[in-house]
Amino acid sequence: MEFEKLVTERHSTRVFLDKPVSREAIENLLLLSTKAPSAINLQPWEFTVVMGEERPVVMGEERHRLSRILVKSMRERNISCGPDAVSPLPEHFMDRQRKLMDCILPHLGKGTPFQYFINEGSCNFYGAPVAIIVSIDQAFSKSRLVDVGIAVGYLVLAAHNMGLGTCPIGLISAFDEEIREMLNISEEKKVVMGVGAGYPDPDSPINLASSDRAPLQEVVRFY
Repeated sequence: MEFEKLVTERHSTRVFLDKPVSREAIENLLLLSTKAPSAINLQPWEFTVVMGEERPVVMGEERHRLSRILVKSMRERNISCGPDAVSPLPEHFMDRQRKLMDCILPHLGKGTPFQYFINEGSCNFYGAPVAIIVSIDQAFSKSRLVDVGIAVGYLVLAAHNMGLGTCPIGLISAFDEEIREMLNISEEKKVVMGVGAGYPDPDSPINLASSDRAPLQEVVRFY
């Protein structure tokens, strides 16, 4: 796919088809993701893939179990998606969040609150057949999270080029301990985020809703 078209078309998928993704496709996806640049070639990212069997209808017990653990913990601890700000956000940031809500709300079931859809959906990877857990060694400082973010950027673009949909999910980092225990991830690692991956449902109105981006004059300075 032509690159400019690829970047413009890609958006988060929140409804997936009940269709498996082959291990070969995921390995190719991650191979492309790890072509991302990193400071002095440290390549600090690590990926743990949780996926179902390669046949229709069955998501796979491990994928289901991961979601059950995350949803249960989210409800018990009353954790919710948010901007993770350390001080009140200026109004223009909140306006961008509201625009996302305006895209999605009209397509939710009657009486389904936006926050419920986002929280439950995040912990369930929006029903994606593949959950990719992104982690980093705790020996690194927060600066290296930039490298991880670049790799995830490569991942979501490569996925779109392969006909796959993705949804990066930050909420699951709140359940670092539960995830490491279930997936046998070393205590020396920290869960940064997750990515749901699979084939997008082309008929879903939610998937057709795409949030806009701020105009360049709001985010760019020429000096």
